[in-house]
Amino acid sequence: MTRATDVVVIGAGPNGLTAAVELAGAGLGVEVYEAARTVGGGARTEELTLPGFRHDPCSTAHPFGAGSPVFNSLPLAAHGLEWVHPDLPMAHPFPDGTAAVLSRDVNETAASFGARDAALYRRLVRPFTGRWSELAVDLLRPQWSGLPRHPALYARFGTVAGLPVRALAHRFQADKARGLFAGAAAHLVGPLGGLVTAGGALAFLLAGHDVGWPFARGGSQAVSDALAAVLTERGGVIRTGVTVTSLAQLPPARAYVFDTSPTALARIAGVRGADRGVRYGPAAFKIDYALDGPVPWTAPQAARAGTVHLGATFEEVGASLKAVTEGRPADVPFVLTAQPSAFDPSRAPEGKHVFWAYCHVPNGWSGDATGALERQIERFAPGFTDRVLARAVSGPAELAARNANYVGGDIACGSAAGLRALIRPKLRRVPYTTSDPAVFLCSAATPPGPGVHGMSGHHAARAVLARLRAGDAGPAGRS
Repeated sequence: MTRATDVVVIGAGPNGLTAAVELAGAGLGVEVYEAARTVGGGARTEELTLPGFRHDPCSTAHPFGAGSPVFNSLPLAAHGLEWVHPDLPMAHPFPDGTAAVLSRDVNETAASFGARDAALYRRLVRPFTGRWSELAVDLLRPQWSGLPRHPALYARFGTVAGLPVRALAHRFQADKARGLFAGAAAHLVGPLGGLVTAGGALAFLLAGHDVGWPFARGGSQAVSDALAAVLTERGGVIRTGVTVTSLAQLPPARAYVFDTSPTALARIAGVRGADRGVRYGPAAFKIDYALDGPVPWTAPQAARAGTVHLGATFEEVGASLKAVTEGRPADVPFVLTAQPSAFDPSRAPEGKHVFWAYCHVPNGWSGDATGALERQIERFAPGFTDRVLARAVSGPAELAARNANYVGGDIACGSAAGLRALIRPKLRRVPYTTSDPAVFLCSAATPPGPGVHGMSGHHAARAVLARLRAGDAGPAGRS
């Protein structure tokens, strides 16, 4: 017998699936509706270039996925999820063939900065290393929702976290450490002088030390497929290939949970003001490559890393981010790259490779950054373009067409610059609720923000359960 539908989830990305899993686990009847033919959202794997080359159209390295409290509470490994750990989580090469590295070993990371900065780095991270699981439960949540579980550790992290990464990086004397911090903070896609950027950078580095920046074997689709399998096991129903344009299409339910942008929620649910004041950030310009061989990095450490950041100095990375937040493309873009097939041969035919690279451009930008992006890669890997067999180029328009949550090409589902990294999508005591007591938001637009970790879905599910237990939710618009 099928259960009555208590909750409908719109969108089958990692957050929507996580919310559905937790709600089904609480005994509720759950249906998930997804516009695409497969589940996944920002965690998919497709043959974008040539047959046999398995690319991740969006995210591919998952430090917060491997270190996610909710993922680690679910039987995802039993449903096929296996993490593949590169020799180094991340490398930040320099044009002279040297590199700073993020290693699972703090001492190896520190040594890559040079003797003058090594001791300072070790002192900085020593209080937190080996304690990611404690930090994660307090960091991957709305920062104002109750007391932290580990107050002393959280307070110590906070003495650094609120700073601009510029202030933290300039405690170091040489370009190696400064560059590495700039690249880590650049994942927030905001000026390096912004508040809390030091916290974002440090969180990425600490996760790298404790849990790595791994790939999912076979591609990011494995994360989504494992979540879908757990949901089905718990009695949930998934309906793909259904584009929801109105709640009238959906069965009556006690709650509707949106793994979408606030803009889509406002349009579909008719919730006035749900997207008022929401600001979308810079877009991505992404290229997926099929390669005839490995990337010919000048720095040997880059060949050992799953993720490679390309920006010669702190100042160069900062100039790139400043340009795109001011609405213009950077002359020399900061480029984020990943090379999963170097560590997971299942991703490409024997002897061949997949490679993933993107830079930031202004939201909605219609230009072509291919030349600028590839010049930056060639700067650190001369001869790279000679190994290209095929490209799949996705500018902001293509990204938005592929995933409607990426408004204007913003893959973070809302600006994460400055305090917007914490206050998402707007200031609200429970950011997963809306003015309609039956309508909820669980996407990366809500805390803790972007990344394949499911924590936004986890917290949204708790908000749904709290409201249903209070008995004040019903059919949307009729409560």
